[in-house]
Amino acid sequence: MLAPHPDDEVLGAAGIIQRAVAMHLPIKTVFLTYGDSNQWSFLLYRKHPVVWPATVENMGLVRHDEAVNASRILGMDPQDLIFLGYPDFGTLNIWYYHWNQRPAYRSLMTRVTSVPYKDAYRYGAPYKGEEILKDLRSILRDFKPTKIFVSHPADHNGDHLALYLYLRVALWDEGMDANVQLYPYLIHYLTWPKPKGFHPEIYLTPPEAIADGEVWRQYHLSALQIETKKKALQAHKTQYFSSRNYLLSFVKFNELFGDFPPMKMHLNENTTIISAGKKLVTTLELPEELNDQERSAFVGVDWKALRWEGDHLIVTIGLSKPLAQDVEASIYFFGYSSKTPFGQMPKINVRLGVLSYSVYDQNKRLNQGVVQVSRAPNEVTITVPLSLLGDPQKILTSARTSLGNFPLDNASWVVVELQ
Repeated sequence: MLAPHPDDEVLGAAGIIQRAVAMHLPIKTVFLTYGDSNQWSFLLYRKHPVVWPATVENMGLVRHDEAVNASRILGMDPQDLIFLGYPDFGTLNIWYYHWNQRPAYRSLMTRVTSVPYKDAYRYGAPYKGEEILKDLRSILRDFKPTKIFVSHPADHNGDHLALYLYLRVALWDEGMDANVQLYPYLIHYLTWPKPKGFHPEIYLTPPEAIADGEVWRQYHLSALQIETKKKALQAHKTQYFSSRNYLLSFVKFNELFGDFPPMKMHLNENTTIISAGKKLVTTLELPEELNDQERSAFVGVDWKALRWEGDHLIVTIGLSKPLAQDVEASIYFFGYSSKTPFGQMPKINVRLGVLSYSVYDQNKRLNQGVVQVSRAPNEVTITVPLSLLGDPQKILTSARTSLGNFPLDNASWVVVELQ
C-alpha cells in the first residue's frame, strides 16, 4: 500500500487493508510524505497558522503518530509502516525539475533540502527524484509485492500524481512491472466524490469524465469494515477535524480502483483517441474553492489523440476554451529507456501562452524550434522528435493548465509504449 500522505491509506483502501490482515497476508504501508504542509488543517487544529519550519516538522510528527494509531485500528502492526519523509506539496516539483545535476528541492514550509525526520526510512536523503526512486526500488526488492495500491494518475493533488509516476519508473527499473498488479485509488478530482458526507449505503462511482477510459474494479466492504474505516479516519485527528464531511465521503459501500493501461503504439498506426472529451464538459462544474478570477480564467484540458509517426511523437490536446492572459498550458514528455538511468533522461516541458510557447528540459530553456506546435481555437498539436526525449522505449506524458502558480486542470498522465 503506497500513500502520498497519512490518511490516504484509509481513504483509498482501508477495506483492502482489513481484508489482507484478516487473511494473514504480508502487507506494508509506505507513506511518501509526513503530510507536514497541510496548513488549513493545522490552522484549525492548532487555532493559529503553522509557519515556523521547526513547528511544521513537529506537525509532521503529529501526522506520523496519527497514521500509527489508524494502522492499529485497521489491525496492522505499526512495524509494517514505512515513512519516506519527502516534502509534502513538493514531490511533483521534484518530478518536474530536480534530477541529475539539478540541486535538491527546498521545501516551502520546512525550508530543508533533505529528509529531516530521524525515524524516516532514510534520514538525510536529498530531495531529488533519483533518491525517491532509490527508496521505492529498495522497498520493492525487499518486500516483492504482487499487488500495489497507489494513488491515481488522474488525481489533482501533486503528491498523489507524483507517487504513481515514481512507482511506475521504479517497477520498470526493477523489471517488476509485468508481475505486479496496480490498483490506483482516486482521492482529489474536481467536485468528486458525491454526495459529500457519511453515506455508507451508497456506492462510490468514478467521475463521469474518466469512467469509460479505464477498467474500474471495486471491493465491497462489510458493515464492520465500514465502521472500522470510519474509526481509522477519526484517528487522523488533524484532517478529520478540518475536513470531516469530505473525508467521510469515502466511507461508502465499496472502494474503487482504476488505471489507464499503457498505450502500446506501433509505427505509423492510425491516430489513437484517448478520450471522448467528456471532461471538457464536466469542468464547467468547478470546485467551490476557486475564486471569481480563477473561475473566469479556468481552462479545462484533456487528451484527444496520440500518434507515432517516423521519428516523432505527435500529441493533440483539447482545451475547453482558448488560453487567456496569464493562463498557461504545459505539456510534459518524460522518456524512459532501460539503457539510460531515468535521472539522466530528458524531462521536456512545452509551455504554451496566449500567442507564444517555450520549451524546457527541467529548468533549462531550449531552442523553440526543437518541437513543432500548431493551434486551433480549442486544440493544440505538438510534434516532438523522439531523439529529444532520449530515444525512449516508453514515454510518460501529461498536460495541465495554470493561472500563474495556481493549478487549474490537468489531463491524466499516460504511459506510451513504443512497440
